Amino acid sequence: MIYECLFYFFLYSFLGWCLEVIYAALQKRKFENRGLLSGPLCPVYGTSMVFFLIFFGGLKESPLFLFLACANVSGVFEWATGILMEKLLGRKCWDYSGYRDHIGTYICLRFIAVWAAVAMVIMEFFHPFVASLVQMVPVLLGRILLGILLLVLCVDIAATFAALRKQKIQLEYVQEIAQGIRQISRALDNAITRRVEKHMELIFPTQVVAQEEREARRREKEARSMIFAYGCSFHKLVWLFFLGAFGGDLVETVFCRITMGRWMSRSSVVYGPFSIVWGAGIAGFTFLLHRYQDKTDRSLFLLGTVLGGVYEYICSVFTELVFGTVFWDYSKIPFNLGGRINLLYCFFWGIAAVIWMKGLYPKLSAWIEKVPMRAGKLISWMFVVFMTCNILVSCLALARYTERSNQNPAQNELDVLLDERFGDERMERIYPNAILR
Repeated sequence: MIYECLFYFFLYSFLGWCLEVIYAALQKRKFENRGLLSGPLCPVYGTSMVFFLIFFGGLKESPLFLFLACANVSGVFEWATGILMEKLLGRKCWDYSGYRDHIGTYICLRFIAVWAAVAMVIMEFFHPFVASLVQMVPVLLGRILLGILLLVLCVDIAATFAALRKQKIQLEYVQEIAQGIRQISRALDNAITRRVEKHMELIFPTQVVAQEEREARRREKEARSMIFAYGCSFHKLVWLFFLGAFGGDLVETVFCRITMGRWMSRSSVVYGPFSIVWGAGIAGFTFLLHRYQDKTDRSLFLLGTVLGGVYEYICSVFTELVFGTVFWDYSKIPFNLGGRINLLYCFFWGIAAVIWMKGLYPKLSAWIEKVPMRAGKLISWMFVVFMTCNILVSCLALARYTERSNQNPAQNELDVLLDERFGDERMERIYPNAILR
């Protein structure tokens, strides 16, 4: 599975780069490298297509839902990448503010629709041919080729980010490999004829920053250094994930008690009342939407409905693929899609987005920032270690739970330990709605 996905990643990254170059050539009447990297790859396209193939293959019989899913995920990928790159580099990699149908300047609806349609065509007509070609490659040769491509990609990423951060690469062999990548790009009619720094200056032209802006940035930097988890930082997201996982489990438990008349575990992990879906959702929503919290309730509701539906669908497919287990099934609720999501609960995500961004997040964020710096960082890393171990043990317990359901006996000491600590009775109590497949 990983072997094929890596091939698909490199192939579609290259094809995406070709499409970008062709589009630029039609607009500007000249070749221009459209990617951030020196080589002929746009990784966002490769990542998106592999993601579509894994998670949305089951929607091929429903073209409308497939189009909507591809459009939504394409938008989220581009949106998240744009925000992340801006945080890392301190500048925007692209800006759609010149288009009337842009959202937050990071994505443009017309381009999202085009890429979703292209993805559908590729999945339906082109990918079967690609898959057959990959199967024809000898495994040993394929692994060697993938190893070389991964090494070159890592060096290219390191060289590009060093150039963007205005850092000089000291290792001569890295410089030589980066130069070789540029030569390969030229052989493919790539327009990269300058060094990485010059190419980046073309994409991100240097702007003269006003004195007021420099002073504001200086004050903001000082504020960040004095306040724990200032803004939407790593530590803030860790705390939101942990608190969101706990709060989400509590909300679902109370909801089940009200609607079903009984208390039921809604935890995603074997230790503690934590819902990973809620924790990751709240942290992810905050990362994407925190700068839009001043938008209207209607806008936040629409964004929350769409993002929540896509997110829940992806979580459902992921858990089934990885653990062979279905944790929720909405097939008996009207307006559902494959039993994975339904319209009513998508609306709940929209309502939750409004309540969270308008009411809860500002207060909780201010409370977190009052935590002393040293204690806050220590607690953050305790959260990370605890939840990482919790998720790992839960994955092992679920995998063994599935094996036991298939009448597979314990093969080693770890299996025996898991059978003793996480027997069927305990797993059924933690995951009462789990459907093993």
